Amino acid sequence: MQTPTIAGLSAAEVALRRAQGRANVVAHVSSRSAWEIVRSNVLTRFNAIIGVLLVAGLVFGAPQDALFGLVIVVNSAVGIVQELRAKRSLDALALLDAAPVTVRRDDVEVDVPAEDVVLGDLVVLWPRAKIPVDGEVAVAVGLEVDESLLTGEADPVDKRPGEPVLSGSFATVGHGEYVATAVGEQAYANRLVAQVKRFDLTHSQLMAGIDQILRGIQWVIVPVGALLVVSQLRSTRTLPQAVVGSVAGIVPMIPEGLVLMTSVAFAVGVVRLGRRRCLVQEMPAVEVLARVDTLCVDKTGTLTEPMLEVTAVEPVDEQADATVRTVLAALLAADPHPNATMEAIRGYAGSAPRAEGWRPTTAVPFSSARKFSAAVFEGQGGWILGAPDVILPTGDSVRSRAEVAAAQGLRVLALARLADGEVPAEHPPDDARAVAFLTLRQRLRPNAAETLRYLGHEGVTVKVFSGDNAASVGAIAAVLGLPGADSPLDARQLPDDPHELADVLSTSSVFGRVTPQQKRGFVDALRARGHLVAMTGDGVNYALALKNADLGIAMGSGSPATRATAKIVLLDDDFGALPHVLAEGRRVLANIERVAGLFLVKTTYSVVLALLVGVAHLPFPLLPRHVTLVGSLTIGIPGFFLALAPNTQRFRPGFVRRVLRVAVPAGLACGLATFTAYGLAVHANPSDLSANRSAATLALFLTAVCALALVARPFNVWRLSLVAGVIVAFVLVAVVPFAAGFFALTFSNLQVDAYAVLAAAPAAALMVIVDQWGRSRSRGESPPPPWVPAPRDRAAASGVAAPSTGGNAPLPSAGPRRTINSGDARTTRGQ
Repeated sequence: MQTPTIAGLSAAEVALRRAQGRANVVAHVSSRSAWEIVRSNVLTRFNAIIGVLLVAGLVFGAPQDALFGLVIVVNSAVGIVQELRAKRSLDALALLDAAPVTVRRDDVEVDVPAEDVVLGDLVVLWPRAKIPVDGEVAVAVGLEVDESLLTGEADPVDKRPGEPVLSGSFATVGHGEYVATAVGEQAYANRLVAQVKRFDLTHSQLMAGIDQILRGIQWVIVPVGALLVVSQLRSTRTLPQAVVGSVAGIVPMIPEGLVLMTSVAFAVGVVRLGRRRCLVQEMPAVEVLARVDTLCVDKTGTLTEPMLEVTAVEPVDEQADATVRTVLAALLAADPHPNATMEAIRGYAGSAPRAEGWRPTTAVPFSSARKFSAAVFEGQGGWILGAPDVILPTGDSVRSRAEVAAAQGLRVLALARLADGEVPAEHPPDDARAVAFLTLRQRLRPNAAETLRYLGHEGVTVKVFSGDNAASVGAIAAVLGLPGADSPLDARQLPDDPHELADVLSTSSVFGRVTPQQKRGFVDALRARGHLVAMTGDGVNYALALKNADLGIAMGSGSPATRATAKIVLLDDDFGALPHVLAEGRRVLANIERVAGLFLVKTTYSVVLALLVGVAHLPFPLLPRHVTLVGSLTIGIPGFFLALAPNTQRFRPGFVRRVLRVAVPAGLACGLATFTAYGLAVHANPSDLSANRSAATLALFLTAVCALALVARPFNVWRLSLVAGVIVAFVLVAVVPFAAGFFALTFSNLQVDAYAVLAAAPAAALMVIVDQWGRSRSRGESPPPPWVPAPRDRAAASGVAAPSTGGNAPLPSAGPRRTINSGDARTTRGQ
């Protein structure tokens, strides 16, 4: 391609190249489409099972017997609303990046959308201008480019004519022009995006466990359901009665309340995190961070802020101390386009009073190529500010002191007076006399050290991957107290073999000069060793690693590709939000496990009832509305409140095993008690099916309340009130005529009602015995069952603070405090 003149392309050339498809057009997808979100939340195994039963209930039964179908709407709506909310936030962030691009066409500078840039366009760069396409520099006047989003290296790169620039970077100092050599899908940033476009759902062990239970239930439903249908056809007079009885027996086999409660618990966690400016794109991502054991972070943007800060200014003598601030302020005023280093100095010297007569006659702005800036002021002489090893002669005492500071990972500048009062062009003079030296470093995130301590206390190992110099990265990590920061490694010297690399990663924590491809390889190596890895990042250079990690976490100010790839976006770039994400995930995990057994009790007793009724050839003892009433009062509603209570228990594998250990004995007791009460009622009063079913409902309610009480322990005021409220609600349904008629309850036969109480009593006793046996085993070698609260839970429930030894670390404070009321405790966070 022939390089265009400095006048740029003509309008005809631009139109031709656009027609040829050589424009910067890319089909960017910041998130899943609305249709994909709706489809993934509606077309589920759970909804398919419930949907078939709902249709059968509506066709052959009363509307009250189809109330269970509402769970499809609610469960799907929770997921759809949450993901659409995340999509809107991401799309809004993408729009913020759609800044216009200045190009020169027909020798006139015009602003055009980024997608209108064509191959061969002459793009004009000014400080802070983003580089939308790849190109070759044509004109450069002190031009420096920040490529940290691509390489991870924080220092800007000096650009001269003929050198390449890459999309995803941006100009920081000076100005220039470059010719676009790669646009659209061929641009560097877009090639990286293409490797991470495929959407992958976050793997949730909790949801996988529930799905595993659903698959098992499917195998149970087919034979038991067939047996129940045959039995109902033989024991009832009409087809509608047989279908309604079959639906009543099959519906409770499906733990629809568990799926709904899990979605609601995730959604509440997402809303809570949203208040902390933490965008969760997929609800299961909250859970994944709670299980993470290794967190990989970058330095710039995560542990540190993008800007620099002056850490110390050391004058050579006391007389010089009075003039340092004034000289620095004057040098700042003489630089029309200060870079990040000069902006940091402004924070130190910007408020210094300007001395009369500090008017520059000549000035040289700072650049990374010269490594100094200088100016001559009328009546005040010449001054130079730059790297000590560049502007000071060998053997200078200030230069020696600066070398010691530089070895600690600090950026060092020297301020010196020019003896001859003339501004150097490209090379500093040999007779500059040092006045002071300054040390700078990237500004640390205010809560980074506290966050690292918290994560370490919670068993999460932190690895730092950066494109910067290893010594500099190690110095920052050491200041923050990261274990292993005293031995940083240069990634260029690491082995390529994945097994050898994994050995190094397991023993070291800080790595510098890491390339984007290495970051992805590091994540893969850690995962191959069985670690659950989360990755944070802001630039395009982290997109590949975020894609391969178990959980990607992006900064809100990062590149669109990184935000679209990540499952969690920290909108305020606040690294201190991660402990709250972890705590929220643990609350969800621990509480869902605690009440999941309660939801599966219904599955167990429905299978028991279906088998017993099928063998005995009796009409099913419950109507679908009875199942809905008892399930809502003893499982759904109280389970919702228990699931939202505070809980900081760490994740433990074996979710399905522990849940079934709770559900099977309690479900057996409930099923046997219900069938026994129903059988006794049918024997004593065979002609009154309504009264007999009411007695069976009463027996089921009493045993289910016992199971709820065991799960809700240890009791405090609100938990006792919860159990008491459930009992009062059932009594009101039973005595209020409209409610009793709606739910088809008739408690007019004291004899059959007494059978219900007599059948429920031994079943409740059996559950208590099993509970005590579980407690005794928990004191031995076996882990405690979910219905046995951990010591920390007992302390929280009783309002007494848990001991600090062996407990979880308190959440780091971040931002303004607010008191969050979550059931049985009030937690004050971040004052």
